[in-house]
This record gives sequence, C-alpha cells and structure tokens, in this order.
Amino acid sequence: MSNQLEHGPVRTTRADALLACVGERGVLRSFYDDDAGSDLMQDADGVSEAQEMGARIRSASGPVLELAAGTGRLTFPLLALGFEVTALELSTAMVAALRRQLEDEPADLRDRCTVVQGDMSAFVLGRRFGAVVISYGSISLLEDADRRGLYASVREHLEPGGTFLISMADTGGSQSLERDQELSGRSGRRYVLHVRRSPAEAIQDITVYPADDASDPFVVCTSRLRLLEPDQVVRELEQAGFDVREPASFRSAGGSGRHDALLLQASLRSDPS
Repeated sequence: MSNQLEHGPVRTTRADALLACVGERGVLRSFYDDDAGSDLMQDADGVSEAQEMGARIRSASGPVLELAAGTGRLTFPLLALGFEVTALELSTAMVAALRRQLEDEPADLRDRCTVVQGDMSAFVLGRRFGAVVISYGSISLLEDADRRGLYASVREHLEPGGTFLISMADTGGSQSLERDQELSGRSGRRYVLHVRRSPAEAIQDITVYPADDASDPFVVCTSRLRLLEPDQVVRELEQAGFDVREPASFRSAGGSGRHDALLLQASLRSDPS
C-alpha cells in the first residue's frame, strides 16, 4: 500500500483514551508496522467481501489482479473460491508476510497465486486480467493524482469485457462523524473498529483495538486516511473511461447487521472519450 497521509501511528482521540485506561499494557502501532500492524492485518477477515466480488467475476473471465493486497485479507478467500490471483503490494514487510503464509498452503492454492511488489498507482505487468479488485478502504490511501494513475494502470491491464471492483464504506448519507463496529478476525479474536470522520479536513481517523479490554499487550492500531466518498469515486471512474453499474450494498465481516459496505463495479467503455 502507498501514499498514506501519515506513515507512523496517529494519536487519535480514541487511541489516547484507550491508552490512558490500560496503562503500561497499551501499545500504539500503525497498521503498516512490520510487527503488530502486520499481525492485525493478517488476522483480518475478508471472506464476505471476497464472496461479493467473486459473485461478480465470470468464472471464465481469466485471472484476477488484486491491488494493495496487504498480507492477503482478500487473496486467500479469492484463492479458496478457485480463482488464479496476482497479488500486488508495495510494502516489503507485507509482501514477505504474504509469501510466508502461502508457504503453509496446499500446492494447488500456491500455484494459483503470484505475488508482485509494486505500487497500485503505477504498475506495468505485461498482461491483462479478467478482473481487477481493490480492497476495502485502500483507494482512500491515494491522492487525486495517484488515483488517476490507478485508473490508467487498470485500463491497461483489464481485458475487454473485464470487471474492475472497488469496495468502499457505505455511510448511507449519514452525517454522523463517528461510528464503532465490532469485527471478527480469522483467528476468532474480536476487535473494535472506530472511525472518526472530519469532513472539513477531508480526513478520517481509523482506530482498531481488541474487544477484550484485558488483552496484554493491548495493541491499538491507527491510521489517517483521506475522506473519499463512493459518489466521488464513481465520477472519477466515469471521467477515466469506465462505465459504472449501480453500486451493490453488502454486509462486511462482523458488521452490525446493516449493509455497511458498497461494491462499485466498473467496465471499460468502448469509446473512452
């Protein structure tokens, strides 16, 4: 992943309150730390999101390119669905973690996965894919110019008739500036996701921490991202030469029962002008 607003841990309001409560057990980390942040990302459950994407990818459409793959939150569920996946990730630590996890998987699954280190906003792979997917929230890491680079790179790598899928948070038009959501990791551990939106600054602070307040160490992971609404991404896709279908809503892993995520589905326009 690339172009994060702040590469180190962010002192969010929620993080400060939590760390004050737990005392010496508290540890503040960035999502992109080599140790704690990477561990949390490896535990993240992307099954429901991958299933939503998989249902919109034609089985005969060819291999899937996953952008900003991280440590495989979507990679492994997509492989389990039978797809051939090329997983592109910029972080050296996350690429290494993804490859280590692949070593423990059956040969059939390993053989269907290619891991590539590269920037989602500017990549050249020399082949085309039946589908390109980007995981929940990753596009918010990119500045305007980098998103234009992302769209241009996808255009060069998507087969005619292929599908570009982007998952995003669904605020449902809510003006609420803060929300909490409990999540379940692949390990069965439970986490709390806290999001604080600042429309005036066009940023959102993300804080994830254990639902069990007795955890020792009590690792709080934070990140600061751009506040990017689905409607804006739809407009950008259309300007970049894509046709976009009506977004589909779905319930993310561990969601509260409401459909809290959106899946944008785009295809190459035959006449990009």
